[in-house]
Amino acid sequence: MFAGGALLLAAGPLRAVEGSALFAPCVACHGSKAEGNAALNAPALAGQHAAYLQRQLRNFRTGLRGAHPSDKPGAQMRTVAATIKDEASVARLASYVAALPETVAPAPGRADLRNGNNLYHGKCGACHGGRAEGNPALDAPRLAGLDAAYLKRQFAYFRDGVRGAHKDDRLGRQMSLMAKTLPGEGDLDDVIAFIQAQGRAK
Repeated sequence: MFAGGALLLAAGPLRAVEGSALFAPCVACHGSKAEGNAALNAPALAGQHAAYLQRQLRNFRTGLRGAHPSDKPGAQMRTVAATIKDEASVARLASYVAALPETVAPAPGRADLRNGNNLYHGKCGACHGGRAEGNPALDAPRLAGLDAAYLKRQFAYFRDGVRGAHKDDRLGRQMSLMAKTLPGEGDLDDVIAFIQAQGRAK
């Protein structure tokens, strides 16, 4: 019984070491703490839901994401994701990154936070949560902590069919439909500012 207990205690650190090794190729763009790098079009990943990270890695590996000619960062991610050889490794990597301390978004720029609040709660909050914390039960990722450029780019990708157009990407198609309902560019800036404010209000 004691030996079995020791093995269980060792399993956690062992998985962390394996996850860290799997994350090593990602550090150059996403940072050693998965904090992201807007200059490299690399989003923050730390603290994101493991199921979402696992699904996106799988989508990159299978071509559901990153195959569109306009998605240059996605094409880079497809190349990296292809080096992860099996689903078990995908799961370990996703769990490791999800366990890292959550990132905090940069301070929001000048925007109408009241308008952002209203639009966010009217169009996004039911799935992504009242504080943009995400909802794994609805397959909705955490948005708080992501930089504005990444949020804006992904919104445009969904709206313009760069992302979510694949027939097998059911969740992406849902987002593609929602992205077409936001009135204008200024409204998007307000929503993003509201999301970033949530990531800092802890």
